[in-house]
Amino acid sequence: MINFILLIFLAAVTLGIVGLRNLFAIVVLSGGYSFVMATLLIVMDAVDVGMTEAAVGAGVSTVLLLSALHLTSTETGPSKHSNLLPLALVILIGAALIYGTWDLPMYGDPETPVHRHVGPYYLENSVRQTTIPNVVTSVLASYRGYDTLGETAVIFTAGIGVMMLLRGRRKKSDAGGAGQGD
Repeated sequence: MINFILLIFLAAVTLGIVGLRNLFAIVVLSGGYSFVMATLLIVMDAVDVGMTEAAVGAGVSTVLLLSALHLTSTETGPSKHSNLLPLALVILIGAALIYGTWDLPMYGDPETPVHRHVGPYYLENSVRQTTIPNVVTSVLASYRGYDTLGETAVIFTAGIGVMMLLRGRRKKSDAGGAGQGD
């Protein structure tokens, strides 16, 4: 039931984003969308992906967009094109995605292949193969090491980007202030 409520909330935030013309409100709602998406991922037991979404989507991306917005105008102009074609395309792709999920097993079904093959393999062999006593850590650090490295690289790159934006802004204000006092 909570998944359904979170999905309804995500749909409402999406409709709010589409209907707005104020870029500040859009950035704030996008950060809220990322936060709700992170909550949904954590509720679905994908804690590592949820924390990455919270850090990158709700945190770093929102800061980067607000920093970029500070350098531009906060209002968008009127649309020159009709929104009917993009709306029809979104509805068509959404219907195709929903149709594609009909053959999937129910969420949490213990008879799915991941619970019959991969999960037991990790539980039986992770300590012996990786010498890491925690199975979750062995999966994230060893079996899925490249994926975890990619997530870490994204977070690191986003952090460096924010630091560069903030440092560049400070240098400009320092340079302007030094010339006025002379």
